[in-house]
Amino acid sequence: MTSSLRKAAAAAVLSGALGAVLAGCGGGAGPSNGGAGQARLGASATPSASASAQASAPAPAAGPASALPRAGAPGKAPTLAPGPGGLTPVFERARQKTEKTVALTFDADMTSDQGPRAAGGEHFDNPRLIDTLRALKVPSTVFMTGRWAEEYPDQAKSIGTDPNFEIANHSYSHHAFKSPCYGLPTLDGAAARADVDRAFDAFRKAGAVNTVPYFRFPGGCYDDQALRALSTAKVTAVQWDVVSGDAFAKDPDAVAEQVLAGVKPGSLVVMHCTRSAAPVTEEAIRTIVPELRKRGYRFVKVSELMGT
Repeated sequence: MTSSLRKAAAAAVLSGALGAVLAGCGGGAGPSNGGAGQARLGASATPSASASAQASAPAPAAGPASALPRAGAPGKAPTLAPGPGGLTPVFERARQKTEKTVALTFDADMTSDQGPRAAGGEHFDNPRLIDTLRALKVPSTVFMTGRWAEEYPDQAKSIGTDPNFEIANHSYSHHAFKSPCYGLPTLDGAAARADVDRAFDAFRKAGAVNTVPYFRFPGGCYDDQALRALSTAKVTAVQWDVVSGDAFAKDPDAVAEQVLAGVKPGSLVVMHCTRSAAPVTEEAIRTIVPELRKRGYRFVKVSELMGT
């Protein structure tokens, strides 16, 4: 495929699938939905290693550095200090933008009402993608819904006990935390907070250990009210600066080109770990990873990117 054709295909993937991915997978254009929270990042971002952040960390993450986190509890990892008024902080990419690091993140999406579709044979998992990431030795962060962990507990445990990965929270139900949000049902403040807890509980029940106190809003949609609702959860909201366009894509080359064209030092890429909604992601990864390494990039988890 020529360069011009690939660019056209990439543009078609992005424009044609963006609305669908936001409604079904939560991987959209992030920054346009979160300006209020993102404006706070530069002024308030500090690693949680500081004494003040340690003091406000959730109980499971406290204690001596040698202590192991209990299964399913958010582990010790860098977080950002709360924004003005205690709002949940928002992270998009590394503050240090010269080192050639990049974080690949994968949304393992499943809504609370998709059980019948899974029972009918639809695959919301992608074990081949996970195997490829392992084979290529790519540290990665998986943003998992609690419903996904319930549907695939063995895979959730396998991912969540592998040091190559860390599991972050993508809600339990994949319902919206702000309205409107691409047609997703909307949770109010109390239900939103409970939804986050329910997801962490699902990870615990599956036996996942490598969990981190990070949260990705379904659809990438949030506002001050959503940030306020999650303030007591002591999580950092994680967005992205590179949209892969892998949702519902048919051409892995177009997805690869979309990522390769967007990555900069310190970038955070949003992709997906669902065969039914993102069928060519694994194939695209086999192009993306060696090419970025050829360009001098090092792959890191979100926890490492946030700490730089």
